[in-house]
Amino acid sequence: MRTLEEVRATLQIAKLKEEDLQKTVHCLSFGQNVSSADYCLMELDDTLCKHIEAGQSLVIRGDKDEHAVVCSGDKTYSLKIADTSNLLLFVPGCRTPDQLTNSEDSAHVVHAQIWGFSNSYWELRKQRPRLKKLKRLLMENPYEGPALGGQPENTENRYTMQDLLETIQASEEEIRTHLETIHACQIDGYWRVLDFDYEMKLLGHVAQLVDSESWSFNRVPLQTSLDELAPLEPREMIEHCLNCYGKRYTENGEVFYALNEDKVCRGIALMLLHNAVKFNLKEFQEVWQQSVPEAMSTRLDQLKGIALLDRTSRPETICLLRVEDLPEDTVERFNHLFTLREKWTEEDITPYIQDLCGEKQTTGALLTKYARSSMQNGIKVFNSRRPVAT
Repeated sequence: MRTLEEVRATLQIAKLKEEDLQKTVHCLSFGQNVSSADYCLMELDDTLCKHIEAGQSLVIRGDKDEHAVVCSGDKTYSLKIADTSNLLLFVPGCRTPDQLTNSEDSAHVVHAQIWGFSNSYWELRKQRPRLKKLKRLLMENPYEGPALGGQPENTENRYTMQDLLETIQASEEEIRTHLETIHACQIDGYWRVLDFDYEMKLLGHVAQLVDSESWSFNRVPLQTSLDELAPLEPREMIEHCLNCYGKRYTENGEVFYALNEDKVCRGIALMLLHNAVKFNLKEFQEVWQQSVPEAMSTRLDQLKGIALLDRTSRPETICLLRVEDLPEDTVERFNHLFTLREKWTEEDITPYIQDLCGEKQTTGALLTKYARSSMQNGIKVFNSRRPVAT
């Protein structure tokens, strides 16, 4: 243990003035059996620091073949080891300069023991949640409606929320939001995604009922809908369909749904495009308009992110291309898109890369980094920066 006299002697050798320093001098010494493997350091921003101080937890998620991520209750962070040239010391009870005051009359020595050390730490950066795996898991056993004729239901490959939290690299809030996006529902405690044909069957029942009863699609009564369609499908499935394609509200004690025109039109478009490789655009638009409830209007901008138009072909065509079916990795996504089409206009490609944008990042910045622009017939188009295998 150093004395104050020894400290002053060291200052003289180092040619430092005592009056320029804090009056509190920390004298550090290593404890017994100290090892760099005893502790790991994690760098937290203010938000995560307050999260921990409030008694909340952080969870590390990832399978053996995945890069680990850290999740709070509502956000996901990449986890990487950052090396530092300075040795980081763990000193419990050590006070930093901003915690010290110069109220002491004279210099004094505080002895502190080092509990551990490290030359690296975990660096966290906010990232997009990895949710593609979520739908892939749920599609192992999609819900096709109640079992018929007393046939046993397939109980394999079903997942509770806890199962999903242990498997999906995303926070609970992000998982719940995505479950809502893919129209999943809880059945017997398990999260299930509806079989596409079954979901379209439910939507068809609701659309036909709205037309047959001449209801405004902004005022669909829940109880009457359940009573009318109960002989065809389970009541909870009809209500789930209304939740997916409409917004619930109460008027004079009665529950109504305002169907979302864009969601319904998108759903019907998906049904029409599902089994077609390509569709004549003009014919598709006619059939599409005839297929939606009478008071609804179809528009091509409703198809952003689910269908791709080819204005250069004769006749013009449309085909199914859902953003959720594209690779999650940014480089792989761009490679795939440029495999499908050599040159893209910004208007066409934006719906397929918008979800790749990080915080405060724009699609323009992504295109600048991963694509090359040129002019074609007076229109700016983008193509790959590197050769793409076809």
